Amino acid sequence: MLSAVHHVTGKTRRMKTCGRALVVCAAAALVASCGLVTPSSDRVVFDGQYFSAKAKVVDKKTAPTDFTVVVNGVSASLDGAREAGRYEGTKFCIAKYGSSRIDWKVGPDTEPQNLRITDDKLTFAGKCLRP
Repeated sequence: MLSAVHHVTGKTRRMKTCGRALVVCAAAALVASCGLVTPSSDRVVFDGQYFSAKAKVVDKKTAPTDFTVVVNGVSASLDGAREAGRYEGTKFCIAKYGSSRIDWKVGPDTEPQNLRITDDKLTFAGKCLRP
């Protein structure tokens, strides 16, 4: 009879240990996933809309100061998309060269008929001016 009690007690301990391990793993997964979601307080609104925008260098070797900005969802607001592009370009130049000065080839102040809009994406082209 003593061995039966020992068997049940051992099984119960293993189940508790396994349960604790599951709780720890679940908690770790939740904490790790927190960094995947951008807090809405970090997002900037333009004309009442959030725009996804990305700036990148055109050719790192031959023209490292030349860049493009692509703004998605331009149909939500052309004015908002233009300002989102200006903002992204300015952030890019400050991060790369420490200056917000930009020589826009096609930019936020370009006449609407001369803007590059394809597949609901607005593309700007510019050059970061060094301080």
